[in-house]
Amino acid sequence: MSWRIVVVSSSAKLDYQLGYLVVRKDTTTKIYLHEISVLMLESTAISLTASLVSELLKRKIKVIFCDEKRNPCGEVVSFYGSHDTSAKVRSQIGWEEWVKSAVWTEIVSDKIRKQKELLTELNKEEAGILEGYLKEIQAGDTTNREGHAAKVYFNAVFGMDFTRTEENLCNAALNYGYSIILSAFNREVACNGYMTQLGIFHDNMFNPFNLSSDLMEPFRILIDRKVFQMKPQKFGQEEKMELVGVLNSEIIIAGRKEYVNNAIKIYTKSVLDALCEKDVAIIRFYQNEL
Repeated sequence: MSWRIVVVSSSAKLDYQLGYLVVRKDTTTKIYLHEISVLMLESTAISLTASLVSELLKRKIKVIFCDEKRNPCGEVVSFYGSHDTSAKVRSQIGWEEWVKSAVWTEIVSDKIRKQKELLTELNKEEAGILEGYLKEIQAGDTTNREGHAAKVYFNAVFGMDFTRTEENLCNAALNYGYSIILSAFNREVACNGYMTQLGIFHDNMFNPFNLSSDLMEPFRILIDRKVFQMKPQKFGQEEKMELVGVLNSEIIIAGRKEYVNNAIKIYTKSVLDALCEKDVAIIRFYQNEL
């Protein structure tokens, strides 16, 4: 099972050799590809061979590229995530509206529930407001309880003056963390043979990751908790690695302890199965370890 998140942060040449990723700097490091789930290239001074890229795609290893500011700017996704991709895409196109609405209601409910749990953990009285929103959710969240909950939640966690549109260290950390989580979901959607572009709620023509944006919602709270704990006074390499490390933290899903990276795999498959089998009871949401 792949579990390593490999981050290359400085000038290097990467190539493939007998099942290993070879990182050539002043010294040479070899990493068994079977262990890698994500390869993140943080420097624009990194070169890699076509044979390595081909092998990474065959093994469905997520490759994330960063820009000159070391922020994620793109990723590589294999065309062939599953042997029956064509059938999966036809199924995806045919998902019925009532099923998508039912699944989205479950996702939104779980997101607000986890927001409420974090507020309770932080002894914030606003947790009661989110409990009320949970009771008010309608099919498809037509009354936008998610949006109302988000405003209350972010102000309670990060302060009454906080807005998600402001340029500050907190938002920089949140955005970076969310991009890492989104990339993990893109990998799983592609591995299961579906298209990231076709969402169940998100429907932005300029967003190539609508489905992943839907699925990741309950996992955003893992980043929120980490950023709150960090209280970043700067946002550099050390802080970014803390956020990348969230994927290797442990949570409970399907009755057992799993790394977040693997929990995303389990959860994504369960949601996709629920959409195809028209049964929201299939969905497996995670729990934080108490």
